Amino acid sequence: MRRRLVSSFARLALLGLVGAGLSGCIGEELRHGYQVDQAALATVKPGMAPEQVLQILGTPSTVSTVGNKSWYYISQNTTRTVMFLGEQVDDQKVIAVYFTPGFKVERVALYGLQDGKVFDFIERTTPTSGQDRAFLSQLFRGLTRYEPFGSGSGASIVPGANRGQ
Repeated sequence: MRRRLVSSFARLALLGLVGAGLSGCIGEELRHGYQVDQAALATVKPGMAPEQVLQILGTPSTVSTVGNKSWYYISQNTTRTVMFLGEQVDDQKVIAVYFTPGFKVERVALYGLQDGKVFDFIERTTPTSGQDRAFLSQLFRGLTRYEPFGSGSGASIVPGANRGQ
């Protein structure tokens, strides 16, 4: 009887340990960027000074670098079903505050996920040259051709190297 009790307790403890370990791998909801406060956004009116906008909304996520003066407040809500895997964008909001040439608020616009395409600013790939040729052909090309100025003519310094072409 006692042996069954210990065996049942060990199974329950093992099940609890495995469950606790797996619960750390279950997904989560993540919020990035400026979270929109609708009440604060409603107080931003045309004709306001940029200092007032800063007091109400805070520092923008990014500022336009060309054209008219615009401030952008960006937020994203994402979910991840399993830890350490990629995130899926559920919602994205961009508040755009457009200014006149006199630097007064012209208008405020709110854009959502349906208004644009989500794209990754960082590709996480490094461009390299020589993708059009195999490694061995690049290696042996240096033995048969001499192109001091990259002329591309393929003049060879090895006698008979150009016969097969």
